[in-house]
Amino acid sequence: MLAERREPSSEPEPEFVGLVERAQAGDRDAFGRLFRMFEPTVRGIALGRVAPDQARDVIHDVFLTVLRRLGSLRVALAFPTWLACIARNRAIDHARRSTPIREPDERSLGVVSLDERALGILREIQALPRGYSEVLVLRFVEGMTGPEIALRTGMTEGSVRVKLSRGLKLLRHRLGEGGRDVG
Repeated sequence: MLAERREPSSEPEPEFVGLVERAQAGDRDAFGRLFRMFEPTVRGIALGRVAPDQARDVIHDVFLTVLRRLGSLRVALAFPTWLACIARNRAIDHARRSTPIREPDERSLGVVSLDERALGILREIQALPRGYSEVLVLRFVEGMTGPEIALRTGMTEGSVRVKLSRGLKLLRHRLGEGGRDVG
């Protein structure tokens, strides 16, 4: 039996691939563009685990790590998955060393105000099982679509849809009659 012949993908290469390759060659502008492109992803991953005022520290730590280790990344197309893994690990490390969510320095978040209800909801999202909090924050805080979350985290679109659906169901339960009062 002959092996099935696969046609090359007709999808264009994602923009970040060229940026990664240029950044690996020392192009600082390319690294800056990668930062701007993926900072919302890293912030979303961080907010899934740490207090808003600690998210900046996680972001900073992640991109310093990426800058130091970018040369070791062999396949530029794997950048989003690699970055998300680093972000998850750094967020977990920060969460282990930190205190529970408290009132943030709102200027550091780039927002006008966060009320206690929003912080309570964020606490409830963070209390969800691993994986659900991350996709919920990326979707509802960072405003990413399911396909964007998949592209930027290395998950499949189907996995993102399932995690969003199940995560929302769990969050509604936690915030509803069976959940705790968060405000």
